[in-house]
Amino acid sequence: MAGHSKWANIKHRKDAQDVKRGKIFTKLIREITVAARIGGEDISANPRLRTAVQAARSQSMPKDTIDKAIKRGAGNLEGVNYSEVRFEGYGPAGVAVIVDTLTDNNNRTVADVRHIFSRCGGNLGTSGCVAYLFEQKGQILFQGVDEDALMEAALSAGADDIQVDEGTLEVLTTPERLEEVREALAHAGFDQPVAVEIAMIPQDSVTINDLKKAESLLKMMDLLEDYDDVQKVYANFDLPPDIMAQLG
Repeated sequence: MAGHSKWANIKHRKDAQDVKRGKIFTKLIREITVAARIGGEDISANPRLRTAVQAARSQSMPKDTIDKAIKRGAGNLEGVNYSEVRFEGYGPAGVAVIVDTLTDNNNRTVADVRHIFSRCGGNLGTSGCVAYLFEQKGQILFQGVDEDALMEAALSAGADDIQVDEGTLEVLTTPERLEEVREALAHAGFDQPVAVEIAMIPQDSVTINDLKKAESLLKMMDLLEDYDDVQKVYANFDLPPDIMAQLG
């Protein structure tokens, strides 16, 4: 199983818990705000904003909250000015990790992200040190749908690939065709994805057979995901079934 599919499945379960805590709303609001600031408040002309709004709606974010985030990003309401900063480094077992953040204090975020890497046996690297190991792709996740029917519809819509992991189906596209494929799948009856986003997909995966290293890696991923300034975390690991079973 490809590492990105494994982490996508683990992360979806974590997102379901984050919704209850409201944490995921904070990240989505930041993304909507920045997307509107960079590309404007017209959703039809701003693909990044459109994707962010769709992600917010899929998590049942109130329309008023979405509208305020868009207005704040467009400069129609006062708000914090966030900057996009990407970090790259290595986790336990030499796993490559990319961390995308939105921050209002770069010095604080650098120090905190570095601390999380070090605490879990990883090392924060320089810009570009692992990015070449990943490829930017459109990603659409589904659960509880017919696998064969989705595969047929996705390939007919022009998707590049479909990955399956424990009931989570991951449809991959080029970034440019993400919206086109999403709409085609919706017309085919697959109109309730659990996630739609542009993601960094690893081209190769590191298989972790050491339980302690697997535990340290997942702890690091959790700490990064839980950090308020972090929007997305990508890593190129794979966990064999026996390790997954021991991790519970």
